Amino acid sequence: MNATQWGGMGAIFLASAVEWVEAFTIVLAVALTAGWKRATSAALAALAVVAALVAVTGTGLTAIRADINHIRAAIGVFLLLFGLRWYVKAVRRYSGRTALHDEAREFSETREFLAHAEARAAWLVAFKGVLLEGLEVWLLVTALGHTLSYAEASASAVAALLAVIAAGLMLRAPLTRVPENDLKFTVACALLAFGSFWSLGGLIGEHAAWPLGDPTLLILFAVYAVAGRIAGARLRIPAAVAEGERA
Repeated sequence: MNATQWGGMGAIFLASAVEWVEAFTIVLAVALTAGWKRATSAALAALAVVAALVAVTGTGLTAIRADINHIRAAIGVFLLLFGLRWYVKAVRRYSGRTALHDEAREFSETREFLAHAEARAAWLVAFKGVLLEGLEVWLLVTALGHTLSYAEASASAVAALLAVIAAGLMLRAPLTRVPENDLKFTVACALLAFGSFWSLGGLIGEHAAWPLGDPTLLILFAVYAVAGRIAGARLRIPAAVAEGERA
């Protein structure tokens, strides 16, 4: 595999891991409140839906005989939009304008809700949580899989899922130590780099847009990473002001 493929698989793995951590937090809350059997069945049902979507979408896009440059341009625009959403949120969190995502608090709030919920509601909470996070993984696998390889993209997402499950079951607690904002920022920079590379390359030709070839991805990643950190520092709210706003 070349550097682009490794980079794409790494981006899918990290992005999927973030989504699976959030899904695991919800499933664990359901399991400890309503039982592992109910939580596991809901999670497996949601994962089956996501797997079916990946299979159907992958088969459909593979069958389409379209200009690869047009496909890359479309996928590049999608990655730019998807990555920009995470990028802006991460920068706002670095600046203190948006609170950091708290897995422990989400876990506590989910358990408190489930304490007053019926068994069917608990199953639906776990199913919805895994499905919603899984849909974002599906979008990433679909976008990057057509340009890289659906097998490699799917394998990266599954590897991330297994890693999160293994870590979560060993700890039996929300994965609060995962540096989620740093991961989301890193993945956002990678998605923006791929999105810029493929969208412009698909529109005017890869060699014309990026004469340096694949190494341009590293340059784009570095530019987005540095720009995001600078923006976060410049937009940072003084601690006293932030405390006052929360009060």
